[in-house]
Amino acid sequence: MPATPLRPLHLAVALDGTGWHPASWREPEARPADLFRAGYWAGLVQEAERGLLDFVTLEDGLGLQSADRFEPDDRTDQVRGRLDAALIAARVAPLTRHIGVVPTVVATHTEPFHVSKSIATLDYVSTGRAGVRVQVSGRRNEAAHFGRRQLPTDFDTLLHELFDEAADWVEAVRRLWDSWEDDAEIRDAATGRFIDREKLHYIDFEGRFFSVRGPSITPRPPQGQPVVAALAHATVPYGLVGRSADVRFTTPHGPEQVPGIVAEIREAQERAGRGGETLHVFGDLVVLLDETERAARDRLSRLDDLDGGALTSDAEVFTGTPAQLADRLQELAAAGLTGFRLRPAVLGHDLPAVTRGLVPELQARGAFRTGYEADTLRGLLGLPRPANRYAAA
Repeated sequence: MPATPLRPLHLAVALDGTGWHPASWREPEARPADLFRAGYWAGLVQEAERGLLDFVTLEDGLGLQSADRFEPDDRTDQVRGRLDAALIAARVAPLTRHIGVVPTVVATHTEPFHVSKSIATLDYVSTGRAGVRVQVSGRRNEAAHFGRRQLPTDFDTLLHELFDEAADWVEAVRRLWDSWEDDAEIRDAATGRFIDREKLHYIDFEGRFFSVRGPSITPRPPQGQPVVAALAHATVPYGLVGRSADVRFTTPHGPEQVPGIVAEIREAQERAGRGGETLHVFGDLVVLLDETERAARDRLSRLDDLDGGALTSDAEVFTGTPAQLADRLQELAAAGLTGFRLRPAVLGHDLPAVTRGLVPELQARGAFRTGYEADTLRGLLGLPRPANRYAAA
């Protein structure tokens, strides 16, 4: 067994449909009839909280799910359709007490002003446990829903434009969160003053893709700045992470890949002038967990047969026991990762295997918390509450 890392691991789970295997909806535990009911999502997040996980992410998109990375498909044997992630988060957050709730938002076709108040509102209804996972979209069918722009046809140009825009988008959102100082609300009935107008600020953001004047209509969130996360696989996305994110999800396929990935992210962070700030680097893994490795492999094979082909993923696909997964996570952590976002292949099966199998295994090794030690998501991740940039000025 690998040596225990110097610090406990951070753990999150990614919630999407009935699970990350396309045939997951056909499993007995899947409950596909409940996918569009609030209770289904509440149950998943509550199960994750029972396992003392740091946070959950909720997947989202601006087009129907597709087996093709760039275009819609015509498959009818996989889950299609989803609820809005930010609205799910706002519904389930008050039903939990400690776990962070991080919906996905596609920056490419959404306005920073709208998203800033949506996530600020989520931070209020969750009492300081909100985050946002920033995603970009280069799909032309999704751009056609909005009809506001023509995406570049050259892939390199498109890639740079999407991530430059996303970085500006996050900057505008962060400034809007700071546009109210923490003590801007007076609420003094005797004098008739509800707010101090001098403590609301125009952000006057001017970028290549949009301009935002501000201030927000929502007071500064309880965390000051809700947690910003992003998935990145290569140099250009690393720039977004280095400039804008608190948590970066990556997809190494072995511990030998970790040091290079972490080094490149840290370099991007230094270039952005954020060298002294905490930036978590999480590894993503698709997981199938059973009592034996053979049972997990057989289950994957059966699911692949149902779907008509082998599961493909940007992340490592892990099949084995909770103890074997604990070994793998500790091995990757020793190489430089600070946490992990697990993608359960079948949520009804593999999420409880994480919370009731993997977590006790890690706790027995002294590698995971035995109780929640903070009431905010920033606190769970060891991130300080940032000062308001306008108050400091």
